[in-house]
Amino acid sequence: MTARSRIAAISAGVLILWAGQAIALDLRLPGSATLTREIDRNPESYDVPIGPWEEGVVPAIPVKGQVTFQTWRLASNNRTTLSIMGDLVAQLDAAGYETLLRCAGRDCGGFDFRFGIEVLSAPDMFVDLFDYRFLSARRNGGPGERYVTLLVSRSDQDAYIQIVLADPQGKTALSVESDGTVATSEPARSDAGAGAADGGNVDGGPAPSDPARALVERGHVVLGDLDFGTGAAELGEGPFGSLESLAAFLKADPSRRVALVGHTDVTGNVDLNIRLSRERARAVLERLVERHGVPRGQLEAEGMGYLAPIAPNLTPAGREANRRVEAVLLNTE
Repeated sequence: MTARSRIAAISAGVLILWAGQAIALDLRLPGSATLTREIDRNPESYDVPIGPWEEGVVPAIPVKGQVTFQTWRLASNNRTTLSIMGDLVAQLDAAGYETLLRCAGRDCGGFDFRFGIEVLSAPDMFVDLFDYRFLSARRNGGPGERYVTLLVSRSDQDAYIQIVLADPQGKTALSVESDGTVATSEPARSDAGAGAADGGNVDGGPAPSDPARALVERGHVVLGDLDFGTGAAELGEGPFGSLESLAAFLKADPSRRVALVGHTDVTGNVDLNIRLSRERARAVLERLVERHGVPRGQLEAEGMGYLAPIAPNLTPAGREANRRVEAVLLNTE
């Protein structure tokens, strides 16, 4: 066998090996992290952003194949978004990924970029409109092109990371580790029913939708992850992803104002329920002011009692749905 024939045979063997085996993308997160959500979609299409929001759109490359979403929360992590992103970018560089887009907050397009890309819903992923960083990257070779995007943000206490892996060939596994935490998604595993929710939020289940997007599109939103004791107005300790997202939305534009409106089921008389619903709305207002730094002038609190149900009060599920606090976007003109 000639030298050229041997080289050809070796190359063919490598191609066969690539075709038959998965290639892992290994990432390590700084500190102790919790996997809050994972969705595998195969086959599916994902638009990989390659430029900042401009003239009403986010420039993107459509990629069809295996798409894996993971969101992580780094509890009580004091590292900045710049530091966290820099650590992850270094790992991608070492793995042979070429950066397509790297931007932060306003440079990305601020509010418009955030809601022009796919992001898992709160409370699994939280995005501070003043403090988020995004990266998209591509790797060639092996079984073909594959893409990864990173979105890093943080709340007052925790850091949040969304990782998206898009592989047209379905040959790349996403393996993420942190101190004491490991999560691996194998290729070709699908998540039935998972898909893109309205407004660029991916949701394969009943997680709360993003309050900011709902306010813009529908004018109101139920803050569905709040926790009150039975018959009590005291708000649970949290953290609540809906309030983190709502606070970021309000602080991004001082002209925005919302009314927090409490609602109850039909248990008890109307006066008692109106008072209880108003007290719950006020508790939410105080939490937004005291813990999230929202100016008090952007908020007001009201109570409707049981006068505006969203479900029949004939079943436990219906009564549970009616016990809620909504945020209503007010006209600032």
